[in-house]
Amino acid sequence: MTIIEKLAGLGYAYEPAALEFPPFQQARRVGDLVFTSGQISTHDGLEIKGKVGKDLDIEQAAKAAELAAYNCLRAVGAVADIESIQGVVKVLGMVNVAEGFDSTPLVIDGASDFLLKALGDRGRHARSAVGMVLPYNWAVEIEMVVHVS
Repeated sequence: MTIIEKLAGLGYAYEPAALEFPPFQQARRVGDLVFTSGQISTHDGLEIKGKVGKDLDIEQAAKAAELAAYNCLRAVGAVADIESIQGVVKVLGMVNVAEGFDSTPLVIDGASDFLLKALGDRGRHARSAVGMVLPYNWAVEIEMVVHVS
């Protein structure tokens, strides 16, 4: 089964992101690595915003992380064939946290679980999950480094 077919099975009709997002690009390819810009928790009209631990619970925030991870795959598609993904190298997950919320790994598990479902073993990765204030009150922002052929 292709990556695009797996994404469809997960409810995502894959389409690559537009590369240009002035003043920066959604992704940058250097050799066989693709570095994505930070991708936010929005897709197909759904926007997940708010502080986790105040406005959103862990389940809602994990869905936000999934959306952001999907957007990272779309960003990869702006500079490489999505089917050429050999593996996800690194995921940086940033969570918009309310004061005292420290369960950021549980939130970013939403992205990690999604990548494993979409990519199988190619979705295994090193990861960081940090809490901070995110721009425009987005719940989650994720960036990735992906190995492509």
